[in-house]
Amino acid sequence: MAPLTQALPLACLMLLLLCSAPGVGAQADQGFELRQPQKKMSVIAGETLTLTCTVTEGGPLGAVRWLKGWGSGNETIYDQKEPFSFRGTMAVDVSNTDFTILIRDIRPEDAGTYYCVKFRKTATGEELYRRGEGTVVSVQARPSNPTVYRPTRRVELGKTVSITCKTGGFFPSDIHVKWFKDRAPIQSQPILITPGPSNFTYNMSSTVKLTLQKDDIRSELTCEVRHATLTAPLTRRYRLGHILRVPPSVVVAQFPDPVGLNKTVNFTCDMQGFYPGSVTVTWLENGMEMNTGSPPRPTETPEGLFKLRSTVQVQAVQEKNISVFTCRVVHEGQDPISRRAVLWVAASDQQGPSSEGAHLLSSPGLWLGMLLEKAILSLVLFFLFKHWQA
Repeated sequence: MAPLTQALPLACLMLLLLCSAPGVGAQADQGFELRQPQKKMSVIAGETLTLTCTVTEGGPLGAVRWLKGWGSGNETIYDQKEPFSFRGTMAVDVSNTDFTILIRDIRPEDAGTYYCVKFRKTATGEELYRRGEGTVVSVQARPSNPTVYRPTRRVELGKTVSITCKTGGFFPSDIHVKWFKDRAPIQSQPILITPGPSNFTYNMSSTVKLTLQKDDIRSELTCEVRHATLTAPLTRRYRLGHILRVPPSVVVAQFPDPVGLNKTVNFTCDMQGFYPGSVTVTWLENGMEMNTGSPPRPTETPEGLFKLRSTVQVQAVQEKNISVFTCRVVHEGQDPISRRAVLWVAASDQQGPSSEGAHLLSSPGLWLGMLLEKAILSLVLFFLFKHWQA
């Protein structure tokens, strides 16, 4: 039995040397494969990116990782040793061969090249064992809903206004904008594209200039945005009536003749062709505000403009002779528009045309006196109106 006992340690030694010989471990790993089949991927921001990687059984000890980029600046996206510490999560619950990962809520800055990497344990740590060919990921971002910017104050007819349409947060930078006025295309200024908050998105601004006309009260502008990420264009509509202002034409009728004593007189203030319909009317008697009750409401014309008539009743007593009645109109917070009329009260009630005519013919002096009184009053009124206009 002694020769057999001595042969056993020698056989074990030979087997140990054989297993540790160079090339034996490599032959055991020759069947190991790492497959990363996706060459390029395109995804829209906000969606979930799926990166595929599978390995075969029989590889050396060591973790599988997903890296974004290669070299000193790479970023770990998934680590088999710390599966919950990074953005990437396993697509399957438990697997030693399927290392497909999911990156949720993808962002434009996630664009880059991703590598599936197998590492091998060494006596001092670990080393690269296998690496996929890489998947180039491009992230497209949809533009935000357009916003229209217009003048902060209303603009009168004949003035030129600039209206701007803006959107942002999109990638790539190629974007198209069209403007329409009541469905008819109109020309805009060149599109301005600028970098967004990050280096991976862009903002866009497009402006049109228009000279406002009266028929623009009901006109509508449309800004239409098209981008590779959109299945249908984004639109924003804007009514030009929101910035248009048409001042009223104000007229107060002046009575050509004196009013009989104690008669009731209606002074009328007509306001025509204004927009929008918000207007404030105040009556003044000799500069003092009158109480006229609740004001009437403007009515809309077929053209979309507004009109309004305001009336004040006055009793023609002698104390009100040559009183000045003013209609003051304030439209959209602008400077007041004032129109005036003078009440001329006759010295006594007139009896009618026939009796007056006979009385005047029988008294030539009285007839001449009345003519002179009218001439003097007309001159006084003329100088009063000149003073008010100044």
